[in-house]
Amino acid sequence: MLEAIIQGVLLGGYYAILAAGLSLMLGVTRFLNLAHGDLAILAAYLVVHLVAVWHLPVIWAIALMLPVMAVLGWALQAMLFGRTMRGGFLLPLLTTFGLGAVIQNGIYGVFSSDVKSLGNFIGNLAWASWKLPGDISIGKLPVYIFLAAVVVLVSLQLLLSFTKLGRAMRATTVDEEAAELSGVDARLIQRATVAIAMVLAGLAGTALAMRSLINPYTGPTQLIFAFEAVVIGGIGSLWGTLAGGIVLGVAQSLGAMLSPQLFQLSGHLVFLSVLWWRLKGSGSLEFSSFLRLLRRGRA
Repeated sequence: MLEAIIQGVLLGGYYAILAAGLSLMLGVTRFLNLAHGDLAILAAYLVVHLVAVWHLPVIWAIALMLPVMAVLGWALQAMLFGRTMRGGFLLPLLTTFGLGAVIQNGIYGVFSSDVKSLGNFIGNLAWASWKLPGDISIGKLPVYIFLAAVVVLVSLQLLLSFTKLGRAMRATTVDEEAAELSGVDARLIQRATVAIAMVLAGLAGTALAMRSLINPYTGPTQLIFAFEAVVIGGIGSLWGTLAGGIVLGVAQSLGAMLSPQLFQLSGHLVFLSVLWWRLKGSGSLEFSSFLRLLRRGRA
């Protein structure tokens, strides 16, 4: 059980990276991107292609992928998301749902339905592990991904707390109209936010491709995990996202210890329990207020 808990905590690091971008978009742009998981898988396929076909080192492939995802995020907010946000509650959801379908079928058309992985390109890191007392085996790659999640969240916290862009993002989150009256260009801030969110999605997709197999239709499942981590940890909280990812990861690992079929189900049950608790109004964050925000057409 102790090993399962440790594995779940490390899995939560991946979920935290994946959920951080979704949480950032929800907090600043009030936009629920249903294509978030598909965009992460798109980035992973890009890295795999650069490594397998162009024979670039993995680190260089990631370095090339990140600015591409940032530009894609900026363009999506400027040309698509920003316009649909003015169309009410359903239009953004329908638009991003359609975008996800386009990405899935685009990946299928370009790369086929064959599963991909970066595991063959990172050497023994894919399976190397440390032996701990009590015959506990901990994989090196999950540990590095968890440490990367901590570095990412610390960097985001520093960005939001000590930079001009971060202060503008926080001001836009609190009151967009007041921020604009203070000289903040809310549209540019929202585009920068989505660009950062896409970079985070790219990192998460790459991490997933390193630790498991991916296919063109892996994205929706990853979106569910990201959303569950955000809700469990609290919408708008970066460190809550890490906590939510850890809770989700531990629940899945403990469920898988009982039965492989319980891996996803146990995580969903924890999510539903937290969601019910928040809807009852006993949590620190009223999830019902987020639902009211969506109904007003600001997400």
